[in-house]
Amino acid sequence: MSRQVSLPVIVVTAAVAGSSLALLASPAQAPKSGTPAAQSLSHPEERHLKNVKQLTFGAENAEAYFSFDGTRLTFQSTKDKGCDQIYSMKIDGTDIRRVSNGDGRTTCSFYTPDGKSIVYASTHLGGKECPPVPGRENGYVWPVYASYDIFKINVDGTGLTRLTNTPGYDAEATIAKDGKVVFTSVRDGDMEIYTMNLDGSDVRRLTRQPGPDGGPFFSADGSKIVFRGRHPQPGQELDDYFALLKKELWKPAGLDVFVMNRDGSGLTQVTKNIGGANWAPFFSPDGKKIIFASNMKDPRGGNFDLYLVNVDGTGLEQVTVDPAFDGFPMFSPDGKKLVFASNRNDKNGTDTNLFIADWVW
Repeated sequence: MSRQVSLPVIVVTAAVAGSSLALLASPAQAPKSGTPAAQSLSHPEERHLKNVKQLTFGAENAEAYFSFDGTRLTFQSTKDKGCDQIYSMKIDGTDIRRVSNGDGRTTCSFYTPDGKSIVYASTHLGGKECPPVPGRENGYVWPVYASYDIFKINVDGTGLTRLTNTPGYDAEATIAKDGKVVFTSVRDGDMEIYTMNLDGSDVRRLTRQPGPDGGPFFSADGSKIVFRGRHPQPGQELDDYFALLKKELWKPAGLDVFVMNRDGSGLTQVTKNIGGANWAPFFSPDGKKIIFASNMKDPRGGNFDLYLVNVDGTGLEQVTVDPAFDGFPMFSPDGKKLVFASNRNDKNGTDTNLFIADWVW
């Protein structure tokens, strides 16, 4: 998170709109058991993962997040157009439905606690077309489109409601079980974390250190927030960061995992990997561990794997070992399953797909 991700050797994305529900014509077909494709879904070293199943097949699919009852997933995909739209499906990969209306670019969708609505970010008020992808004149950068705002929509695609109406990037919204929303915004000139109510009221800023903070998630009990960030000292790096941010861009490097209380107090740095990028963190259901994606073994490369760590930074353990990208992990509410995005079993060399596995503690 920025969960609109397109990493060097991988292709994963993010960005919103919604009014009419579209049921996909035919569900994707999984490879038959015993084929090389089916055998490549997991590795013996991935001891925490059992019965890995591929849920999507083709295009760029990412950021799959469980509903609070654990029966459905919301996710984003480029399968219908050139940039992401929001979908939902059952956790077995069936009943895939588009929630957003196809305008603009969408990202970062999340179910409300009652399961009746989905919150996500969209650029559609800035234009119906996909916003332009940044060039490489500034190096490898991610877009932070100022046209992103956060919306809530019914699961059937009706009742689109705008929750943010402030100049600058508003996205990456996730929700606590009591309905409090945490999100990332550039409304104050820096990439910071905020909370608000589900109707968009009572906006409060939580982080205040210069540098890119974002991708927040609540712990299951709603008392803590985990996020990715970087806080450079005053100097050229920080100056360059703010200069790019004014262009609606930033470079996702040197990121670490942080934890804080839901009011922003008690900020603690969990990981300390110089040069790499640790991001997309999520709490285990008991709140004692964090799973996240990292390229710590090759900070200049695009092979991200999943890692597990205690909230105090001890007990680091590698979870996935596939030579392709693995990211965006989320535990099911009961802790029995893990959903993640990966380039494993990529048929076209450009696909990112969603996978679900039984989790073995």
